[in-house]
Amino acid sequence: MKIVISPDSFKGSVSAFEAAIAIEKGVKKAIPNTETVLVPLADGGEGTMDSLIAATNGRKVKAIVKDPLGIPIEAEYGWLGNGKTCVIEMASASGICLISKENLNPMGTTTYGTGELIKKALDEGCRHFILAIGGSATNDGGIGMLQALGMKLLNESGESVAFGGKGLSEIAVIDDIDWDPRIIESEFLIASDVQNPLIGINGASNVFGPQKGATPQMVDLLEKGMHKWADLVENQTGIKLHDFPGAGAAGGIGGAFIAFFPSNIKRGIDIVIEYSGLRKALKNTDIVITGEGQIDFQTASGKAPMGVAQEAWKLGIPTFVLTGSIGGGIETLYQYGIQCVHSIVSGPLSLNEAIEKASELLSQRAEQVMRTYLSALEKNHA
Repeated sequence: MKIVISPDSFKGSVSAFEAAIAIEKGVKKAIPNTETVLVPLADGGEGTMDSLIAATNGRKVKAIVKDPLGIPIEAEYGWLGNGKTCVIEMASASGICLISKENLNPMGTTTYGTGELIKKALDEGCRHFILAIGGSATNDGGIGMLQALGMKLLNESGESVAFGGKGLSEIAVIDDIDWDPRIIESEFLIASDVQNPLIGINGASNVFGPQKGATPQMVDLLEKGMHKWADLVENQTGIKLHDFPGAGAAGGIGGAFIAFFPSNIKRGIDIVIEYSGLRKALKNTDIVITGEGQIDFQTASGKAPMGVAQEAWKLGIPTFVLTGSIGGGIETLYQYGIQCVHSIVSGPLSLNEAIEKASELLSQRAEQVMRTYLSALEKNHA
């Protein structure tokens, strides 16, 4: 029997790789001689770089860049094993995880550090990029990133505009004379599941601004600034970002990629699956086990377990899902190849206890699931 084990991380508890190891341990207890193949995944958000580096035997590169508040920090980007492609997680330089809740303020937080990571990779010779743009602390339309790569965004006085969302309302001139010429020579694959436009009730500021610390007054200012920015971009490039699907991703950085980069936006899990080797691993496989911290109705919208199940379904392979908690609306998941969903928590536990014991709980549940599966097989063959 061959089993592919391909979970996402259980956030705040175990990484995707650690989860895969724990599941494998349980599987081997139930079926000692089974063949297991581990393909830890991410859905295009945090953990994407680690997943792709591990899958391709790549390497990480450290760089000093500006964090969302403009303070120097050590961030990372990765080279995949092919030696041609770099993967950059926006969260590494511009992530909401990098600053305290008290300091969240999208009027001032910047994507400049993400631009610096791109520049570092360009300097090292990279021309093929994968950008995972989830988990940002910013709502600046990507202007900080553009500034880091040489674009001058000037106010009425000819001075550079301020960092953050505040700068959007100050821009009067887009000067691309010093725009890094290596950008046009490169390819940028953007991992994003977000289809929000740049402005409007479903736009970046209204939907994501409050999550990043924006008050109602700030949201109004950010929306006006983003509208002004969209008008300027349209005048400069002919590209209308206002209602462009995906332009509002990660506080509007999606729009910056659409307007100024040779880019293509894809569902994050599809990119990870393409580069991870999952499809190759699924050949001649009997069972797939996947999972993540919570399974609910949102899982169907492009989370890692759903992407894994869909790939397995094409080959007629059943998929079992292990999760920390089961939310509402999972009935739809059974339409897309998921055979069953199992919570790893079988008795009363506090959240902290469940987090601390996640690896142990994953192993236990994986073992029990496989023993149940074997029992069913034996009955069918009796």
